[in-house]
Amino acid sequence: MRVAIQGYEGCFHHIAAEGYFGEEIRIVPCATFRGVVKALEEGSADRALMAIENSIAGSILPNYGLLQDRRLRVVGEIYLQIRQNLLVLPEVELDDVREVWSHPMALLQCADYLDDKGWRLVETEDTALSAAQIARDGVKHAAAIAGELPARLFGLKIIAPEINTIRNNHTRFMVLRRSEECPEGENRDTINKASMYFQVGHRKGTLASVLNTMERYDINMTKLQSYPIPSDPFHYLFHLDMEFRDVWEYREAVMHMSAVSEGLTVYGEYARGRHI
Repeated sequence: MRVAIQGYEGCFHHIAAEGYFGEEIRIVPCATFRGVVKALEEGSADRALMAIENSIAGSILPNYGLLQDRRLRVVGEIYLQIRQNLLVLPEVELDDVREVWSHPMALLQCADYLDDKGWRLVETEDTALSAAQIARDGVKHAAAIAGELPARLFGLKIIAPEINTIRNNHTRFMVLRRSEECPEGENRDTINKASMYFQVGHRKGTLASVLNTMERYDINMTKLQSYPIPSDPFHYLFHLDMEFRDVWEYREAVMHMSAVSEGLTVYGEYARGRHI
C-alpha cells in the first residue's frame, strides 16, 4: 500500500503510518499537506495520513480546510506519542558531539536537555532528514534529534532516549481515502466516531441548538474547533468530532443537527483510534 505523508522517510508521520497500517507499506513523501492531498487525489497514493492536532501546540487549522475536499473521506485516526531522541553514528559518544541538528520545533521541545550541554544548535528542515544527512555523510561531530524510526532506517545509535521536556506530548493523525473508494455503509458495524463541519447563522442560540442535540442522543463531543471562512470575513465554520455507541442514534442525531445548522457535512465515519 502506498501512503502519502507530509515529510521525509523516518519522520513522525512515517512512524504513525506504520503504527496504523504496519511496516509493509510504501511511503510517498510530500513537502506539504496540500501535496499529501494531491497525491491521494491523483492516484499516486492509495491512502494518506495527515496530522490534525497536537496536545501541546493545538490544532493545525489549515488542515481542516483540506478535509473539506469532497473527493476525500476520513476513514481512521491514530494518536502518536512524540518521543524525541538523540541519534549519532554507532561509533560516536556524547563527548564527541559538538553540534545538534534538527527541526526548530524539536530543538525547542528538548531545550531543558540541551541548555547545559554547550552544543551548537543547527536548525534544519526536518527531524528525520537531519538523521539521514548525518548517516549519509558520516558526520561524527553532530547528533540529530528525531524519533526512533530514523535510527533503524539509517543505522544510527540512540545515545540519549526521550530527551523532550514534556513527555505527555501526543499528535493526532487522520487517515484519508478517496471518496469513490468508500461505499456507503462500509464498516457500519465498527464505526463509533465521526468528523463533520457546519456553519450557524448569527442568531441567538443557534450553536447551542446543534450541540444540545448530542446530549439528547447521549453522544460525546470530543472536539469543537472554529476556523474562519476566507471568502466570508468574520464568519466561521465549526469542525466537530463525536463519539457514539449506537450508529442509528448517531445518524438520527445528525439529521436533527443538519436541520438547525447550515451546510452540515460529514466527511468521515470511522473507528476510534488507538494510542501508540
